[in-house]
Amino acid sequence: MPALTDSFDLGRLRLVAGQGRRLELAVTPPPLELAGAHYAAGPDPLGVVLDVSRMTGGGLALRLRFTAAVTGACMRCLEPATPAFDVDAREVDQPGGGEELDSPYVAGAVLDLRAWARDALALALPAQILCRENCAGLCARCGADLNADPDHAHEREPDPRWAKLRELDVE
Repeated sequence: MPALTDSFDLGRLRLVAGQGRRLELAVTPPPLELAGAHYAAGPDPLGVVLDVSRMTGGGLALRLRFTAAVTGACMRCLEPATPAFDVDAREVDQPGGGEELDSPYVAGAVLDLRAWARDALALALPAQILCRENCAGLCARCGADLNADPDHAHEREPDPRWAKLRELDVE
């Protein structure tokens, strides 16, 4: 089983320019809040693969990969949803390289693995968490589950622009 850690000391790897290491770690997945709803990420612990490479200027190239399932309510029909997502995130931390080359997840030589995993998962998520790709959702008029009753329909209301014509007595 991979070592459980929420942060990792990159300095203890003692990499020289051009060297790299692949680490299999586990992190406690933080819950996510999307559109006011709470979603749990799993499994707990979440197995991740971290690739660390030392660059020639003294900086680090980092790559984080994992597969996580997000559990919560479907955003269309409110039924339970547990879609899984593959995450592949990259970061560069180059001291003195400016804001673009400064990773927010590396402080000194310590990588905040939990925060990076949370943000990488949040960026990999679609706009809506669905129970299935073709979820029909709920009827906007009465709230009926359209997945359970695909033929659900209401009688169309008359167009209000024609109301005055209906008042005419043409006989």
